[in-house]
Amino acid sequence: MNPLLVVTGGTKGIGRAIANRFVAEGFEAIVCARSVDGVKGPGLLPIAADLSTRSGVNTLLAYIQSLGRPVDVLVNNTGIFLPGEIHQEAEGTFETLMNTNVASAYHLTRGLVGDMISRRQGHIFMMCSTASITAYTNGGSYCISKFALLGMSRVLREELKPHDVKVTAILPGATLTASWEGTDLPEERFMKAEDVANSAWAAYSLSKSAVVEEILIRPQLGDI
Repeated sequence: MNPLLVVTGGTKGIGRAIANRFVAEGFEAIVCARSVDGVKGPGLLPIAADLSTRSGVNTLLAYIQSLGRPVDVLVNNTGIFLPGEIHQEAEGTFETLMNTNVASAYHLTRGLVGDMISRRQGHIFMMCSTASITAYTNGGSYCISKFALLGMSRVLREELKPHDVKVTAILPGATLTASWEGTDLPEERFMKAEDVANSAWAAYSLSKSAVVEEILIRPQLGDI
């Protein structure tokens, strides 16, 4: 039986690139997003759920459990970006970003990590951002959520060390995905989603005795 990958926010951009990379290496990938229209192909197992809600996380967990298979790799990639400044963001922006970018990863990880611990095997990737370490104007609650996600990654790393479960935080800079549609910047100013996917695969490919704790990856010319 092929090893199993779970990728949230996996229908496009970095999430889809990671799913494709791992499938190319012999995995099957559960790909979750609010809409999974058009997600087809060998090795891809689409499931629609809104992970910004607890009921959506439970829908995904129920689907995973129905397969009766262990999860080898979890990629917490669900996330949205809403620009703004803390003192003038629209009401509800903070809650929306924290529920989508942080709570989804918290609850899904809690739902799956117990089995990883009992098997003493598994790898959890947390899709953070350069916004997890660098605050910037107009980042507002998005930066808060990404700082929190990196904090969660570091806590999980400490907790799971003795259980042989690996935790890797990925902090990508500007990557050419749908969130940059309409930009006037040239394509070469961005990283490719495949660059991030290849970095995740490289981290996963290490021996059992080594872990890449954090991957900070930026465009060659630096942040935008």
